[in-house]
Amino acid sequence: MKLKPTIALLSILFAGAAQAAPTFVNGLTLDGGMLDLSGGTTVNNGRLGYFSDIYYDTNRNEWWGLSDRGPGGGTLSYDTRVQRFSLDVDYNTGAISNFQIKQTIVFNNAGSSLNGIAPSPTSTLGNSMDPEGFVVNPKTGNFLVSDEYGPSVREFDRNGNLLRTFVTPANLIPRNGASGVANFAGDTGNTAGKRTNRGFEGLAISPDGKYAYAMLQSAMLDEGGSSGKTNRIVKFDIETGTAVAQYAYDMKRSSQGQGISSLVAINDHEFYVLERNNQGIGVGATLGTADKEVYKIDIAGATDVSSIDLDAVGAVYTKVSKSAKFLDLDADTLAALGNKSPEKWEGLAIGPKLADGSFLMLAGTDNDYSVTQNGSNEQFDVYFRFSD
Repeated sequence: MKLKPTIALLSILFAGAAQAAPTFVNGLTLDGGMLDLSGGTTVNNGRLGYFSDIYYDTNRNEWWGLSDRGPGGGTLSYDTRVQRFSLDVDYNTGAISNFQIKQTIVFNNAGSSLNGIAPSPTSTLGNSMDPEGFVVNPKTGNFLVSDEYGPSVREFDRNGNLLRTFVTPANLIPRNGASGVANFAGDTGNTAGKRTNRGFEGLAISPDGKYAYAMLQSAMLDEGGSSGKTNRIVKFDIETGTAVAQYAYDMKRSSQGQGISSLVAINDHEFYVLERNNQGIGVGATLGTADKEVYKIDIAGATDVSSIDLDAVGAVYTKVSKSAKFLDLDADTLAALGNKSPEKWEGLAIGPKLADGSFLMLAGTDNDYSVTQNGSNEQFDVYFRFSD
């Protein structure tokens, strides 16, 4: 396994009650050709695809990294999966090293894999899945996985067996404007619901395991589309698998080239949100000014917009409270990554508590299974420590 440590870059002061500045510690680069433990040896059945999401299970001291729908953008058959990995953590400094894959779990439905290939027929989701968000239920140990095709949230046991699919609110389902029929495979003819490749990109779980929070990557087709800047967070009751509220979140700019990539719960109403543009080093990316930032948000006091059209003239509602920028991934890591800014920062997780009471925060990029994500056959994995 090829690991290339990078050096510490800088500290950023953070003003807040009982909180110190997030401080960059160090970073790892991982070989883009690394294989997982599925036994496959080719790009579409064994290459490690990281990090659509990252999750740290505090109860079991386990790290998880989610792979998405596989190479080919939904055109190739790929058994979707999640990887358990290990890191050596220096609890005095927050430095990590020695990344290793420990387990590969393939998601399946009654023996048939949940596949990354696009839905066909387009009106039925079936076993198609494009995983983007991952959490572990602290009550049961089961996995919750959010998906972009539906958008959907699915629950799996620890062997990857599908247990159930949560009920997606009807207003989020992509529908053809003429027929009203669902179309999960693309935007052609659709006038309502989530945009293609802009489904439940972020997934978080309350510390008590009672609620899950799934966040659309950007504005829906009928709420501004690519010109919109307000998207939705859906709150699910995990016991029933149904949505109990929706909240409106304002991004920094419109959905054209901007979206959220990760949602991390601090408690049952405060979260960290990773928001980014499509600039930077990556497959098909347009080189330019990269913009990858983490914000702290609070849904307490926000209006339940389940029955409100966010784009309607005269619509009145209170949006999610959004703090000033908590962390600038580019400003803090650019020099440490050889002055190359990755396009797709997608994984974010709060890790273990360190000796001084601070916590590790891990952030990673999605390599889309490509050997050219950063121009050097590697993908980035960068992390921070911060105080509670």
